[in-house]
Amino acid sequence: MPFGQVIDVLVAEKRDLTATRRFFTQALNTTTVTPVEVITDKAAVYPQVLDELAPGAWHHTEQYANNRIKTDHGRLKSRLRPMRGLKQLRCARVITAGHAFVQNLRRGHYELGSEEPTTLQVMGAFTELTMAI
Repeated sequence: MPFGQVIDVLVAEKRDLTATRRFFTQALNTTTVTPVEVITDKAAVYPQVLDELAPGAWHHTEQYANNRIKTDHGRLKSRLRPMRGLKQLRCARVITAGHAFVQNLRRGHYELGSEEPTTLQVMGAFTELTMAI
């Protein structure tokens, strides 16, 4: 299995214990694999919730550990800058979910477009998706 799959993205006004537990429970229920590594920032609520829900996962919080995540979002940020950001949480959730989906397509986590050359996989995946709709 390829590494670096985005399972879910937390967009919330507050990162309290209840919201964090709900987020990780939902994220872990959407996948069939058990995470080996979880990369987050240093929010105080994450260790407690991850110890409960994914005790075997390595919780990586070092200062530059999430640079891979931040650089991945560089293109997204540059597109949002002219719009002056996202004004509503709902918009942020939709945009980040779509961005995560496309990143997972590019990394080969889905079988969509897998028969296409690497440079055309995303386009092939969307062609397959439009035929399914």
